[in-house]
Amino acid sequence: MNYKNQIENYLKKEKEVFDLLDRDAINQTMNLLIQARDNRRHVFIMGNGGSSATASHYVGDFNKGLSINRDKKYRFICLNDNPSTILSLANDVSYESIFIEQLKNFLDEGDLVICISGSGNSPNIIRAAEYAKQRGNCVIGMTGFDGGRLKTISDVQLHVPVNDMQITEDVHMMFAHLMMSILYNE
Repeated sequence: MNYKNQIENYLKKEKEVFDLLDRDAINQTMNLLIQARDNRRHVFIMGNGGSSATASHYVGDFNKGLSINRDKKYRFICLNDNPSTILSLANDVSYESIFIEQLKNFLDEGDLVICISGSGNSPNIIRAAEYAKQRGNCVIGMTGFDGGRLKTISDVQLHVPVNDMQITEDVHMMFAHLMMSILYNE
């Protein structure tokens, strides 16, 4: 079977989305990450499904790739990486509480919170973002589609304006590699 047309269409759509990305929001995010690093603040990151894998990947890239053999280190913590914590909270409290309850334990003044939700409407992400905002912490929202509720809550919106979850997730991962490649020499 020949998939060349579908391949071309997907790649064309992805290229078109790149041109629509808010460069100022990416730049602002990078400056917030540097500020968190320099002030020894934590960066809490979270997501569900494919976004959870993206959140985990950010932790590896920043805590290892941008921190090894350096005086200034990033302090990323992925709230979806501890199955025991997530499952006990989901079972005993609610799935909507798996991230907010962890933030209640660990979030300090000046910490940064990155919430990843393709739809922008994941209830557990929204609750965590609202909690962080109420505490005065900066929230970076990574969304797709119309941005959902998360886009309106976030201080900085890394929004991917496309109605396609796969391309949204591709671009969310690309943000990590883009920022890492630039910040590597910082």
